[in-house]
Amino acid sequence: MLRVACLPGDGIGPEVTAVAIDVLRALPIELEVEEHSFGGHAILAEGTPLPERTLAACRGADAVVLGAVGLPELEGGSVRPEQGLIALRAALDVYANLRPATGPGIDLLIVRELVGGLYYGASGRRPDGSAYDTCEYTPHAIERVARRAFELAGARRAHVTSVDKANVLETSRLWRETVIRVAADYPDVELEHMLVDTAGLNLVQNPGRFDVILTENTFGDILSDVAAGMSGGLGLAASASLGDNRPGIFEPVHGSAPDIAGRGIANPAAMLRSLALLLRHAAAETELATSLERAVDHALVQTPTVDAGGHATTAEFAESVLARMETVSADLSTAP
Repeated sequence: MLRVACLPGDGIGPEVTAVAIDVLRALPIELEVEEHSFGGHAILAEGTPLPERTLAACRGADAVVLGAVGLPELEGGSVRPEQGLIALRAALDVYANLRPATGPGIDLLIVRELVGGLYYGASGRRPDGSAYDTCEYTPHAIERVARRAFELAGARRAHVTSVDKANVLETSRLWRETVIRVAADYPDVELEHMLVDTAGLNLVQNPGRFDVILTENTFGDILSDVAAGMSGGLGLAASASLGDNRPGIFEPVHGSAPDIAGRGIANPAAMLRSLALLLRHAAAETELATSLERAVDHALVQTPTVDAGGHATTAEFAESVLARMETVSADLSTAP
C-alpha cells in the first residue's frame, strides 16, 4: 500500500495534481490518497500555510505530492504561502533536492542541499534600517547530501561537479573540504570542483559536460532554474526532495500560474515527471517510472499544450499519457 498525501495548493496546483492522482490510480499499485489544505488557500481559510493536520498527514505518508503555492493577493504579506513550503521541507528533513534536466545535448541531475544555508539561517532587520541573512552549514549537513550525490552518480556516468564559491565564502570552503573527504569513500566516481559563476556559464554554453551537480541551497535554487531553461523551461521541470526516511516531497518546479488557473490549459508534464520520480524513489517501481517518463515525452510531441506550442487542453494531454500507460499496466498485470 502506497500512502500519498496530496497537497494541491494554489493556482494551477489542483489541476495538475488531479492529473497526477488519476495517473497513479490507473497504475497497478495499491494506493491510498488523502488530500489536505496547504499554501495560500490554507492561509485564507486557517491563517497558516501549513496546518498541523496537514503536517501530521504528511508525516504519516509514504510520499507527498505537491502542486504549487502562491496567490497574488498574499504577495508581500507577513504570512506567505512559500513559508509553508520551507517549513514542510524542514519538518520532513528532506535535505536532498533532485532536479533532473534532460533534452538534446543535456542529461544532468542537480542535487541541491535543501534545508540549510541562507534560507534557514538567522535573518532580520536592524534598528539602523539594514537587513541581514545568515548562511550556515555544518559538516554533517554537507556530508549527507554529498553522499546522496555520489551514490546517484555511481548509477549514472560516475562524475560529480561540486559547485561552491570557495574563493570568497567560508561556508564554501567548509563545503569543499567536506566533499573532498566524502569523495574518498567513492573511488569510482570522479570529482571536480567549480565556482558557481563558472558553473552558470558552463550550463549555458556546454551543459553536456555535466553529470551530477552537487551544491548548496541558494546556488542550487538558481542553477536548477538555469538547467531547466536549457531543457525546455520551468513548465517541464520536475523535482524530488528526499531525506533518509519517508516521505519525500514530489512537486513540479513551476509556480502557481494564477493567470491561467481554472482555464483547463495548464501543462501537467512537470507534475507527471515528478510523479515518475515518486515511482522511482518512493515506490521502487523503476519500470513504471521509465514508462511514465516516455509517455510524457510522447504526449509533449503528439498532444502538446499551448505553452509547448500546441493546442491541447490539460485533460487531452492527460488522456494521451493515460492511453500510453494503460498498455504498460496491462503488460505488467499479465506478466508471469
